[in-house]
Amino acid sequence: MDKAELIEKLSRALGAAHAAADRLARDTAEAANHPEARPDSDKDTRKIELSYLAAGQAARAAELETAIAMVSALELRAFRPEEAVALGALVTLDVAGKQQRVFLCSVGGGEKLRVEGGEVSVVTPQSPLGAGLIGKTAGEAFELRVAGQIREVEILALE
Repeated sequence: MDKAELIEKLSRALGAAHAAADRLARDTAEAANHPEARPDSDKDTRKIELSYLAAGQAARAAELETAIAMVSALELRAFRPEEAVALGALVTLDVAGKQQRVFLCSVGGGEKLRVEGGEVSVVTPQSPLGAGLIGKTAGEAFELRVAGQIREVEILALE
């Protein structure tokens, strides 16, 4: 598996989300300043609500910009099977009898990346799965609580 391809796909996905958030923030700010947003009465809060929404969307765009920089700065290295899982690891798991691959990254949790050989899910150390993986090695297993159910997770391989 080419981790550079994973990073490129994750950067593109975050870049697309950033562009959408930035465009939405600008559009909402413009709507907040549009003459039609003027209050009809002292109880009309359209303009204030649009301003708050625009600020939140601008903050999300800034977060995504930071995430893109963090992905670009991620050190890509090969992990030996006896090494502990850390940021940048591509891990093959057996979760309750189903095989899946995850990429441990500081940002981008929840993204699903289509690559040669299937799909890779991005997980962060803040997620329950990511937290369970940190420090483990190939061959180790741990329990993960998902939607109130406990699932057995085994680390099959580490790249």
